[in-house]
Amino acid sequence: MSNDRTADELAIRNVLAELAWHADNTDIDGLDAYVSCFTEDAEWEMRGDVRRGHAAIREGAVARREAGTMGPGTKVAHFLAMTVVGFDDDDTAQVKSYIQAYHDADTTPTLSVMGQYHDEFRRTPDGWKLHRRFVDFTWS
Repeated sequence: MSNDRTADELAIRNVLAELAWHADNTDIDGLDAYVSCFTEDAEWEMRGDVRRGHAAIREGAVARREAGTMGPGTKVAHFLAMTVVGFDDDDTAQVKSYIQAYHDADTTPTLSVMGQYHDEFRRTPDGWKLHRRFVDFTWS
């Protein structure tokens, strides 16, 4: 059990950065690094697509790469901003961030998606992991 909220928050922010990095830069063969940022029983939801567990989350990441909507070669770049971390207790945290995704990031970046991440993190024996992500594009 830790009471060092600064270290915990930094660890959570690093997981968020790793997830965004892997979304843009990790190919299908390297998705273990992306999936390892999630708890084994994690849930990921975007636009009605709900993925539960490592295998389903991996399948979603593969599908997005095969569709050309993210990953190496797509020239898509994700950015997080205004991240707020709040701790429920020593082992869970609620995190919210704005998300922006740009297409043609290498030449003329064009904002293609803007929304919010509503995340729940849990402390595991391997450190902080994302337990639930809801991607919200419906807010106003």
